[in-house]
Amino acid sequence: MNRTAALAILILALPATGLPALAQGQGSLSKPPATVDMKAAPASFAGLSKRLMPAVVNISTEQVIASRMPTFPEGSPAERFNEYFGRDGDGFQRQGSLGSGFVISADGYIVTNNHVIEQADTITITFSDGRELQATLVGRDRDTDIAVLKVSSRTPLPFVEFADSDKAEVGDWVIAIGNPLGFGGSVSAGIISATQRDLNTGRSDNFIQTDAAINQGNSGGPLFNLAGQVVGVNTAIISQSGGSIGLGFSVPSNTVKRISQTLIKDGRVRRPWLGVNAQDADAALIKAYRAKGTSGVIITRITPDSPAEKAKLEVGDLILTIDGRAVVSVREMTRMLSDKAIGKPVTLSISRDGRTRDITATLAELKDDADTPAKAAPDTAANSNDLGAELAPIDDDVRRRYSITKDISGVVVTSVSSRGRAYNKLRRGDVIVEINFQSVTTVTDALAKVKTGLANPAQPILIRVKRRGETGAWFDQFVSIEVTK
Repeated sequence: MNRTAALAILILALPATGLPALAQGQGSLSKPPATVDMKAAPASFAGLSKRLMPAVVNISTEQVIASRMPTFPEGSPAERFNEYFGRDGDGFQRQGSLGSGFVISADGYIVTNNHVIEQADTITITFSDGRELQATLVGRDRDTDIAVLKVSSRTPLPFVEFADSDKAEVGDWVIAIGNPLGFGGSVSAGIISATQRDLNTGRSDNFIQTDAAINQGNSGGPLFNLAGQVVGVNTAIISQSGGSIGLGFSVPSNTVKRISQTLIKDGRVRRPWLGVNAQDADAALIKAYRAKGTSGVIITRITPDSPAEKAKLEVGDLILTIDGRAVVSVREMTRMLSDKAIGKPVTLSISRDGRTRDITATLAELKDDADTPAKAAPDTAANSNDLGAELAPIDDDVRRRYSITKDISGVVVTSVSSRGRAYNKLRRGDVIVEINFQSVTTVTDALAKVKTGLANPAQPILIRVKRRGETGAWFDQFVSIEVTK
């Protein structure tokens, strides 16, 4: 992330050397929220911690892989090092991790992070009283990093309930219980520092931020409110050192509850899919599209054979509403679509070529790795002309220099002036393919279209470019150039 270039986002698993009732019921350790003042600081967290500890578990996993190093033979002086390196006599190596989790039902369903148990061959659950049980994987969801496990117990297990995370407020007291750095049963306290945090780690980023100390090994552990309800699942930290600096992030409980119930019922999560990549449209872009409103998203890529392609959506379409609800951002569009039913039509109000129209698309099921957005290249700046950017025709030498594929035509940006209109809009290596919805074929053509656009100072110039990402893939980007500058 640009804003934390010097920091690292760390997932918190620690490397090691009918539907069941998920809420009210016998064995619940959570109090009704009406009896608790979430704003008042308690005199002590001791009673709350003691009450909740039996439902919080330590999770250890083991994965057996073929070892690349030879096993020291039996009877040799180095034989004792086989165990140290996690190797057994059959030439296999054992790898493990430690994390946290919590029980959500008396019959043994447990929630944790997917990255805690991913690729594990065995999963061992350790309770606060020292009892150990082997767990089986019920289901997992990579997108939200949530997994559900199941243990069998002869007696009902104590469990905790989910809070309504939509009601959680910045400043509310919270406590985290988990297994940081292998120290099981650790408790830390703090407040909710922020909500709806986006760490750019996936489609469903919507984290609760907390300053309660969480570290590696806290992954999958609960973040409790003062009622003893789970308000989030501790998942990541941002840190320079690898330890807590007061920037911890939890998946909101409403998301966790929805995903865990789906995993228990179906074993997997099915998500609706439109098949587009998009960028947020600011007020200048909305104005350049000659559209009404203050927000929307612009389609920058359409996946072949996707619902978007079948509905005849086009790259450059500005999506204004979905089923009548305004689209504020790409993140909001993703959430809106996630609430829609697979196989059901949705109506998108779009702006294309300066005109608004409605298009109906039938959502399909999202497959893994679909709609993965490309990353943009860094900004650069150089010389200028009236536009604030030097342009050049695309010949074989230019294609080699900028790695422009043969299917891309237009004019290439060779420099951008820090004092020109295009500064922080266009980048060196961008290929301009459209200006104000009209194709661009030559430099003369591009400058003529810019000149025409400059004649109308009330209307920004809309430019569509092909831009090369860090992975080498080209994608569409839309920029607006203010004429009055």
